[in-house]
Amino acid sequence: MSVRAMIKKSILESDMYNQSISLSTLLTIIVDMAIALIIGILIYEIYKRYFLGVIYSRTFALTLVGMTVLTCMVTLAISTNIVISLGMVGALSIVRYRTAIKEPLDIMYIFWAITMGITIGASMYLLAAVGMVFMLAIVMIMHSRKDIGSSYIMIVHSKGDVEKDVTSRLGGMSYTIKSKTVRQDNTELTIQLDCDEKKMEFADEIRGIGDVNDVTLIRYNGEYHG
Repeated sequence: MSVRAMIKKSILESDMYNQSISLSTLLTIIVDMAIALIIGILIYEIYKRYFLGVIYSRTFALTLVGMTVLTCMVTLAISTNIVISLGMVGALSIVRYRTAIKEPLDIMYIFWAITMGITIGASMYLLAAVGMVFMLAIVMIMHSRKDIGSSYIMIVHSKGDVEKDVTSRLGGMSYTIKSKTVRQDNTELTIQLDCDEKKMEFADEIRGIGDVNDVTLIRYNGEYHG
């Protein structure tokens, strides 16, 4: 008998090829899927609580829950049936995701959900618990830092050139002039600056300059190109 025939026979005769599910296997599936759902909900709540971006997306947050559960299901299928695992490897290898990730930290949450689904699907509960604790600590440390989320883009529309008057009211704040557009008598000044969100009185002072029409402050998320 050839080696190929021996491998084929061993696979067909193994329990992994058997589609019947024992009671213990069924309980393992139910427990793992339930734990994955609970962990996914926890990741969802953590994402909502410590979100640092500009626009919060509830649909993306809910996707984290489904991603954890689905990854757990795939891991369970791969670990219990070698034939299905080979088919999934081939199917998943041709999948391409083209959704743009606008917030860099969202990538961390995606991998967090995926890895939690994998570890739970493999019944590595201790590793999943330790991973949750470490990731939560990382998120809390990043959220507690004062320099995260303190960058803003300020857009000032005015009549004439008011650059010196505007910058003189920024005090000791760190700022960079990103662009300056002049259209006839109107000027648009774009400045990136770091400031405390509780201390924005300077915006009212700038708005009080005689030739200034309006002042807009936008939290900077790294996507502005000046």
